[in-house]
Amino acid sequence: MTKDHIAILIKNNVDKKTLITTILSKNAPDRLERFNKLKGFLFSDIAIEKYIEEEYRYDIVKIATTSNKKLSNFSTGERRKVFLKYCLNQQPDFIIFDSIFDHLDTDSRLELSQNIKSFSKNIQIIQIANRTTDILNFIEHKYEIKDNTFHVQKLQNKQYYLYSHFKNKIPNALKKIDFEGDTLVKFNNVCVNYNTTPIVKNINWTVNKGEFWQLIGPNGSGKSTLLSLITGENPKAYGQDIYIFGQKKGSGESIWDLKKRIGFFSTTLTELFSRNQTLEHLILSGYFDSIGLYKKPQKIQFYVVEQWLKIINLSAYKNTPFLKLSIGQQRLALIIRALIKQPPLLILDEPLEGLDDENTTLVTQLINLLILKTEITVLYVSHRAEPRLVPTTVFELTPSKNGSLGSVIKNKD
Repeated sequence: MTKDHIAILIKNNVDKKTLITTILSKNAPDRLERFNKLKGFLFSDIAIEKYIEEEYRYDIVKIATTSNKKLSNFSTGERRKVFLKYCLNQQPDFIIFDSIFDHLDTDSRLELSQNIKSFSKNIQIIQIANRTTDILNFIEHKYEIKDNTFHVQKLQNKQYYLYSHFKNKIPNALKKIDFEGDTLVKFNNVCVNYNTTPIVKNINWTVNKGEFWQLIGPNGSGKSTLLSLITGENPKAYGQDIYIFGQKKGSGESIWDLKKRIGFFSTTLTELFSRNQTLEHLILSGYFDSIGLYKKPQKIQFYVVEQWLKIINLSAYKNTPFLKLSIGQQRLALIIRALIKQPPLLILDEPLEGLDDENTTLVTQLINLLILKTEITVLYVSHRAEPRLVPTTVFELTPSKNGSLGSVIKNKD
């Protein structure tokens, strides 16, 4: 007997955590009421992180008991496989799969999809997704939730075109952060090992002013390692033939001079901000390259932040604590924080993860406008192929037993 699976597309303003809690606590509304008599389980990165924290706190192995190995000791992909097996062993009537494709490369996404489909004849699937393209292809019943009433309605296919939000312009930079040279990043035969494990091997990569790069490669191939060598967060950069803004690493450069010239976004930044940090203060901190706001901003800086908040439709949340925003709203805010000073180099690590279709369109158009209207060099990392976001050049990492190798791919005009 085929199970009656459902997919729910939710917007970024929806309180997803409360929605999931409502379903699992047998208080589901609307078309979800039938799940109130069933036993459910949650599969998500957030759920996995909770178990990792519990295993660490009590020094126990709760999930991978057969291998007697803590979740934290598995790679991201293996961790998901082990946790999925644990979910199935609980013999639930249904499993909620939440944002299951975030941070996964193409092969891992396909493998996970096939794995879920293989047991979908025996277990009910509720998939919660932000992107229409993430909905599992074997799920026929598709719904959407637009607000925190959790009213479930049939999904209407639609496209988002938000050019009017920008009117082909973005707020001007208050102060030009200049760099006289043409080459922002240069790696010459860079190799990185952690203990005896090789990560990258003989990386040669040059990033010039005004270019638009995408960094790709499967999970674990060393993308984050390369970014950390550029931003100055990785001591492995010292002793290597690496030049950032024309200055060789280890030649006495100031970390603050480096930060001043780089805007950086990563989904992991969310963890660094305190609960009492308001949305407005978080974006303002981008002017000072600080985690938190410790200097008094100028009036003109407040004004520019207000302009940006209008563009991303978050003006009403100006004084809301950052951590009380939805994940999608947090991501938008962190992207604006990264580019508020319009630095020479903007690094966007998975900038579209966690965004709904509407906000994905918004950020995609914003990146394209930055390329068109400014001299900012953009380097972005993504596992997805975004049809409306086409970098001029791609740097691809290919794993090998001696460390990932790098190659440059020129996109056709």
